[in-house]
Amino acid sequence: MNKRSLFVLLTLVVAASMILSACGSAPTAAPEPTQASEPTVAPEPTQVPEPTAEPVAAIGSPEHPIKVLFVPSVDVDFMISSGDLIEKALNEATGLTYEVSVPTSYAATIEEMCASPTDTIGFIPALGYVIANQLCGVQPGLASARRGWNVYWTAFYVPRDSKYQTLKDLEGARWAYPDAGSTSGYLYPASIFGDLGVKIGETIETGGHPQSINAVYKGEADVATAYFSPPLINNGKWVMGDSPDVPDDLVASCAVNEKEELWCGDYRVLDARAAVSGEAPDVIQKVRILALSKEIPNDTMSFSPDFPADLQQQIIAAVTAFVTLDNPACADSLCNEKFYSWTGVGPIADENFDGVRILVAQQGITLDNLGK
Repeated sequence: MNKRSLFVLLTLVVAASMILSACGSAPTAAPEPTQASEPTVAPEPTQVPEPTAEPVAAIGSPEHPIKVLFVPSVDVDFMISSGDLIEKALNEATGLTYEVSVPTSYAATIEEMCASPTDTIGFIPALGYVIANQLCGVQPGLASARRGWNVYWTAFYVPRDSKYQTLKDLEGARWAYPDAGSTSGYLYPASIFGDLGVKIGETIETGGHPQSINAVYKGEADVATAYFSPPLINNGKWVMGDSPDVPDDLVASCAVNEKEELWCGDYRVLDARAAVSGEAPDVIQKVRILALSKEIPNDTMSFSPDFPADLQQQIIAAVTAFVTLDNPACADSLCNEKFYSWTGVGPIADENFDGVRILVAQQGITLDNLGK
């Protein structure tokens, strides 16, 4: 092969090699983009179940007894011991459960009625009712009756041998009263003293009507104010305007009989002195009545403001049937002279206390200053 042919051949080889290098291998195709997977959805949180609410016990059930409150106006120990009889009688009559108690004061009774607005009954006097009604809307259910009387009075009790002849003579006297929440023991006499311009000396809050009588009996006070109920007279009847005390010629005969009743001849004493005659059988010989106030609405059985209306009617019917002298259970509790001396009950309305409201406003009495 000549040189020219060899040169051409080498040239072709080089050219072919360059073509092959230029073309190279085909480029690798870009992979299809991978579709992003959907994010994993977090599971719905498991809802915590609401705690099961405890069922509310019905008012009057053993788990939710009805509260029955009495103001400490008379013999508290006797009242507490008699409370079992009242609880039992009301339970038998209504099928409901009750819990009787005697708070430490008139004000404490009012406070407890307002603090338990759905389930409380209070046996409270007119002043207590007016304050409780103003404070939280306590409502009256029944008013008491005592041997046919739907009113009672304040009596001013003084030593029988004292010089006092009129209320004005009490200027500077030591005054014993039961409680500043007592209608007959405090509200009415305070108003009377104010109207007469009588300035009392020392005042003694005794804690109850019997204790006030005892203060005069023992010489610790010159005058006591406490409730007055008319005497029971054989073959006769006391009427308003009659002397509140037993006749002078019967005083020496006054004594307690085997039934623990205080009699002076044909007169059975039913005022506050009878409540202490067991320990002081000569109380009539030592303590006399100086004067009486105007009539006062009798004490009440009242209901806390939200007490169920249907239960009110049940209880009113039961108490109406319970309070009678023919009922031995009442004779040992509400009808007893050591307790409230109730012999019957009757309807009462809020407007019956308007006169008491006037005195409360005049005296500036509120729950905050009751007893202060």
